[in-house]
Amino acid sequence: MNLDELRLGINTIDSQLLKLLNERMELVKKVGVLKHQTNTVVYRPEREKEIISRLSAENNGLLSPKAIEAIFLEIFATARNIELPEKIAYMGPKGSFTHQAAESRFGALGDYIMLPSIKSVFEAVDTERARFGVIPIENNQAGIVYETVDLLNEMDVSIVAELKLSIHFALGSMANKLTDIKRIYSKDIAFRQCRGFLNKYFEQQDIEEIQVESTSKAAKMASEDPESAAICSEIAAKLFGLPMVFQNIEDNSNNRTRFFILAKEFENQPSGNDKTTMIARLQNTETSGVLADFLNEFKQNEINITKIESRPYKGSQEFNFWFFIEVMGNYKEKNLADVLAKYPKEIKILGSYVKNI
Repeated sequence: MNLDELRLGINTIDSQLLKLLNERMELVKKVGVLKHQTNTVVYRPEREKEIISRLSAENNGLLSPKAIEAIFLEIFATARNIELPEKIAYMGPKGSFTHQAAESRFGALGDYIMLPSIKSVFEAVDTERARFGVIPIENNQAGIVYETVDLLNEMDVSIVAELKLSIHFALGSMANKLTDIKRIYSKDIAFRQCRGFLNKYFEQQDIEEIQVESTSKAAKMASEDPESAAICSEIAAKLFGLPMVFQNIEDNSNNRTRFFILAKEFENQPSGNDKTTMIARLQNTETSGVLADFLNEFKQNEINITKIESRPYKGSQEFNFWFFIEVMGNYKEKNLADVLAKYPKEIKILGSYVKNI
């Protein structure tokens, strides 16, 4: 086959895909009507995970599981907007990694509310000004985000899902060549995480490093300054029309951030591969063995504790603590339910949700 014939074949398949996608959306629209009549939530992470797992198992072509996931997450996001458009709050600015995380689950067509802080996202969800909120919970290099943990304890919201995002930086510039670059804009942490790249590519140039409050602002400033560059996220570069000269310039390619999707009231159905996040406010924590006895309950029921963080009670004169805990399993499963039943007043379940690899 020659090139024209191959392109004709691709065009034919694209037309078939468009027809099938429209047929899928017609069914989605009918599902939305039924969900609206029964007041059922539209976003079902465990259902989406089941579809992706099934399609990946059926796949015998060139698409990788990651490619299948990326394609169908965008299809799901488009479908949700047809079923019932819902507002999604995220911690800004636009072009931030939290913005990127939100779009990875709710798609480019989502009805987004950009807010200035983690607390403002919690408040938007708690007051139901937004149906969902996206906030960071931890980074595998820098650790837990304590503001998020404290607000999960203080406010009445649920965890809908978790998602993990690989943190990659790009160098964007309007300059025609590297030697024209005299200034680089970025956030302080981005400069630190890309130091090896900067030393290698700009060691012969007297480059001024200008720190700004976000990588998104860096991208905006670089888009207006032809003698500069920005270290920023890919989504920020695209947002401000900044050409990407290099991608993945970070020194550590294993840098990942985990995010929570929040809602006011939400409950997933068990998926068979769940995690549960909870707050434990144990009594008499100054007494020897209280925490050890509590943790031993999980061991005896063969429940894997994946995270535990202690946090102080605010306003207390004593050195008392509550605990942020994550375990494998759904809180409705018998072995975990048996443990929780022993501490009805001490444990606050934040949510059971599909484990994101």
